Amino acid sequence: MDFRLSDDLLALQDTARRFAAREIAPHVAEDEKNHRFRPEILAKMAELGFFGCVIPEEHGGNGMGWLASVVVTEEIARVSASWGLPFNMQTVGPGTTILRYGTEEQKKKYLPGLVDAKVLGCFAITEPNSGSDVVSMKTTAKKDGDHFVINGSKTWISNAQVADVGLVYAVTDREAKHRGLTCFLVPLKETKGVTSRAIETKLGLHCSPTGELFFEDARVPASSILGKEGDGFKICMSMLDNTRVSCAARAVGVARACFEEAKKYALDRTQFGKRIAEFQMIQADLAHMYVEHEAARFLVWRAASQKDKDPRARNTLEVSMAKYYAAETAVNAANAAMKIFGSYGYSTEYPVERLYRDAKSFQIVEGTSNIQKMIIATNVLDLK
Repeated sequence: MDFRLSDDLLALQDTARRFAAREIAPHVAEDEKNHRFRPEILAKMAELGFFGCVIPEEHGGNGMGWLASVVVTEEIARVSASWGLPFNMQTVGPGTTILRYGTEEQKKKYLPGLVDAKVLGCFAITEPNSGSDVVSMKTTAKKDGDHFVINGSKTWISNAQVADVGLVYAVTDREAKHRGLTCFLVPLKETKGVTSRAIETKLGLHCSPTGELFFEDARVPASSILGKEGDGFKICMSMLDNTRVSCAARAVGVARACFEEAKKYALDRTQFGKRIAEFQMIQADLAHMYVEHEAARFLVWRAASQKDKDPRARNTLEVSMAKYYAAETAVNAANAAMKIFGSYGYSTEYPVERLYRDAKSFQIVEGTSNIQKMIIATNVLDLK
């Protein structure tokens, strides 16, 4: 197996790296401090085709593929985990899900806008009392003629307060359990009865908007159903197989940033008359960080490459492996970097404290690390 990137992917990687250094890095500390979301950054990412990798040309994308998408995502997340998240909100989440399950009318209506970021997206699964247990969600959608009336609330939704369209999952038949969930394409800003509220009290990812969505007798036409009524659980699991790959790529970017910052500091910092990089325990930490990062990256690349070979095939095991290991790697790398930096790592003067805060998110979002281990165990033990 050849792990080298093609010339096209290397050029794309360089473009993403230079973009992040030029457009994000100079003001990331200040933006994070002020919880500032900058739509102009999103627009510039779209102009470079970053969101179009997983969408074919006939729907406004560039069709470069999943490996291209994760390569770009890693480079962006290396500078800012917050700005790695829009990939999921635009095309890796809503975009690919509409592409697979949507009607031609739905594809034409939403895909080009999600690719060029003139339409901001989100997906709404989590509720105050329903997280990993998707089937226990309380949000309902009751049929009323040729419409459905949605009632309920969603929380910890990325882009909740800025999104134009959301993939909203709701119960249409409680008795049918997981076959009673349905996915709706909801124009959030245009639908009466839909309101949002920002969540400001977050540990990290401060440049990424997060909030709650409230549905009070929100009427949507039956034509807004994605797929068929009752397909929601299947669609949700398929979507998560995609968003978890992108999440894992962000974790790899954060782990890489931790290693690079720790390496630079260890080579500069002197104690007892020599650079701390010359001490064996520091070397051991850096070596461990480097190996875990490389292993996590290849797991992510494998999962992405499998999707490129057959975009409609489910590679749930490989995706969960990549997501689990990359998340743990990011947290381990952030913890090691904090130790290497010592007191300076605890200070906002250096980026390590931000990386430490951001890294924890990967063990939670898109299915916790425990959920990923359950998926992995179920597959390897043939307990399906």
